[in-house]
Amino acid sequence: MWVVRKLSSCGSRSLGVFTSRFRGTQADCSRLTPSAGNQLSWTLQIKPWVFSKYRIMWFRSYRMTFACLNTMKSYRYPWTRLYSTSRTTVDSSEMKTFLALAHKWWDEQGVYAPLHSMNDLRVPFIRDNLLKTIANHQPGKPLSGMKILDVGCGGGLLTEPLGRLGASVIGIDPVDENIKTAQRHKSFDPVLDQRVEYRVCSLEEIVEETAETFDAVIASEVVEHVIDLETFIQCCYQVLKPGGSLFITTINKTQLSYALGIVFSEQIAGIVPKGTHTWEKFVSPEKLESILESNGLSVQTVAGMIYNPFSGCWHWSGNTSLNYAAHAVKQEHTVPAELVLKGDTEEL
Repeated sequence: MWVVRKLSSCGSRSLGVFTSRFRGTQADCSRLTPSAGNQLSWTLQIKPWVFSKYRIMWFRSYRMTFACLNTMKSYRYPWTRLYSTSRTTVDSSEMKTFLALAHKWWDEQGVYAPLHSMNDLRVPFIRDNLLKTIANHQPGKPLSGMKILDVGCGGGLLTEPLGRLGASVIGIDPVDENIKTAQRHKSFDPVLDQRVEYRVCSLEEIVEETAETFDAVIASEVVEHVIDLETFIQCCYQVLKPGGSLFITTINKTQLSYALGIVFSEQIAGIVPKGTHTWEKFVSPEKLESILESNGLSVQTVAGMIYNPFSGCWHWSGNTSLNYAAHAVKQEHTVPAELVLKGDTEEL
């Protein structure tokens, strides 16, 4: 009856086309009669077996069409999904913690001492992996010509060394006092003024204006503080150029990381201020790799990192049960082979 009502609004020509397509004979339509009133309407009477057959064909076409559309959507999902501004990755409670410590970023003996010494590992890790993609580089400025985004840059502890290697670096952080500290420290080095820029914002706030802009995105000691890791990784993907690199350092979610990273480091030894970390937000290398791969980022390297609180130094390790570093590369825009439809194209 739905088809009959739908056709009642069509003219005689449309009905003729419909009936000729459906069977091509007058036997399929027994009567076309105008109804009373100013508007012209038609009543179409079709043999039950013909209507039944048409209904089956119509639903079959509908089912196959939308099944294919859903399949295509699932494959293009990580590449074409636009970030929803109604969601955020920033935890406001975490911001309060870092706001209180904003003036201590460049105290190499203070609460951020472990991050200062971490540069001995993470800066070469970033540099060496990026150099694999550069055919020729300048002595003293190996990262010259590269654009890097340092997400959650804090006071610029990692941003500045990357700028000194010749890269053009943008450091972003949602805490205004952190950026003020970073800008103040940068002002002491005129060279950095030309290479380093700081902004008070979150990653999702600059996705649209910086889509496919950066050769590398750095999220060092950041992902364990965000409230929506999946959205955060999607934003990283969107701002990276095809073939660009994502570098992450974070803490594994294990019983050992809880015992040493929170109980010992925060509550007993005071190496890290209390409340800096939440164990539930820690992420294992396996889960992180799964999220990266499902969002178009191919994991290249995962390496363990160990901090010695007595010497104040970091070391690489084959054990990832505490801290670890990961390097992933943005895949090229490709369409899987199974999306190439064979047959049924006319019906679709």
